[in-house]
Amino acid sequence: MKKIKSFKEELLVKSREAMLCAVQIFNNPNMKFKSESFIVLSNIAWMYLLHAYYKGNKVEYRYYKENNGIRRYDKTKKGAFKCWELERCLDDSACPIDPVAKSNLKFLIGLRHEIEHQMSRRVDDYLSARFQACCLNYNTHIKTMFGESYSIDKYLSFSLQFSTIDEDHATQLRQFTDLPKNISSYINAFDESLTDEEYNDIRYSYRVLYVPKLVNHKGQADKVIEFIKADSPEAASLNQEYVVIKEKEKRKYLPTDIWKEMQNQGYSKFGSHQHTMLWKGLNAKVAGKNYGILVAKQWYWYDTWLKEVQKHCLESGELYR
Repeated sequence: MKKIKSFKEELLVKSREAMLCAVQIFNNPNMKFKSESFIVLSNIAWMYLLHAYYKGNKVEYRYYKENNGIRRYDKTKKGAFKCWELERCLDDSACPIDPVAKSNLKFLIGLRHEIEHQMSRRVDDYLSARFQACCLNYNTHIKTMFGESYSIDKYLSFSLQFSTIDEDHATQLRQFTDLPKNISSYINAFDESLTDEEYNDIRYSYRVLYVPKLVNHKGQADKVIEFIKADSPEAASLNQEYVVIKEKEKRKYLPTDIWKEMQNQGYSKFGSHQHTMLWKGLNAKVAGKNYGILVAKQWYWYDTWLKEVQKHCLESGELYR
């Protein structure tokens, strides 16, 4: 006789299937709707995972109104209970998800709202690192909450690529040049709301150093991805390359960030108008001066410009104090 699964078990089965479907669709080279599908399905996977957790821990995750100690549950027109959506699950005090993994999920939830009613185009290339983090976070948390037997890592493998990543391609990916304005603005705004520590955490965005491997003997490069010890000579060499790459990824400032930073440094009379007059007077947005960059019709300043503004304020003496 077939054993009847508990409702919690059914939720876990649905959760795992949804996440595996999300990964399968994203890794399918014939699919043209990858990011949208991944976001929706992974959202469902996490939601069912938390429903199963709350069910097992006797946390009421159904919407209801209470009057004189009597609960009246919200229901659909067909009589089904209305349960918490993922964002409500994440906001509950009983949520077991760590803060950085929550940030990753809330980023994806907000992104889903932005692309819900329009084509997203090339989002796949820009955000795969955050999708990868979402998968790894899911696998970690389902094992932590329900045990190793529920892990999904045994079903997953690395997807194969038909192109290499060169420096021009990497630069293009960082600039969001061909994304719709609402999506690029959303990405930049969300990233700016995070601390540097949160932004660089692999639970938020799983980034890897991509270096072609050259070998002298057969059998040395059989694995597409190889993990090495942090204290090995190979790691020391890669760390030097990583520093070079990090230096190329310049920090970006909004115009308000620049003049507010000057005010924080004591130049209270240096505001938006003074800043605008300065960059116009120095023609600072001309290509080649390396003071900033235009991303989806929004100008961002680099550290080089911030230092130039600091120098100007210092030389102006008490003018801005």
